[in-house]
Amino acid sequence: MFLGEKKLEHWRRVEGGGEWSLHASHPLSSGEKPPSCLENSGGTPWGLHQVAEKYGDGAEPGTVFIGRESTNERFDEREDTGPDQRMFVTTRILRLGGLELGLNAGEGVDSFDRYIYIHGTTRPEDFPKNQSGGCLVLRDGPLIALYAEITLGSLVWITR
Repeated sequence: MFLGEKKLEHWRRVEGGGEWSLHASHPLSSGEKPPSCLENSGGTPWGLHQVAEKYGDGAEPGTVFIGRESTNERFDEREDTGPDQRMFVTTRILRLGGLELGLNAGEGVDSFDRYIYIHGTTRPEDFPKNQSGGCLVLRDGPLIALYAEITLGSLVWITR
């Protein structure tokens, strides 16, 4: 999987060979602050990552997750629905772990410890405006399809 500027590209190895082919490409949103690997920066980290954990099997599109636990409610059915609603993690979670020590893994820069995810959006009307706290955000349809195909340990490359 390759994550580029404002798009997520899902690449798969061609059966019976060593070649790769582009399987899908989707618009992507990221952190509203400048890219950064530093803890508490609010920026999206770059470099090589892997899918370390997956959450949300069978959850309804738009389901809100807090602490990686489903609240069993959709963001658009909550009392606080509206333009001032905070950005929630929704639909599915692909939790990323950095693989480059000193860049996105290790003390002060660890993507896993920063809870960097690929997840759904609570603001589809503003998508793909960058609004997250450093996570990568997809619309529900592409996220659900990606989640179904991606396995733990899958590689994710995030460009600066």
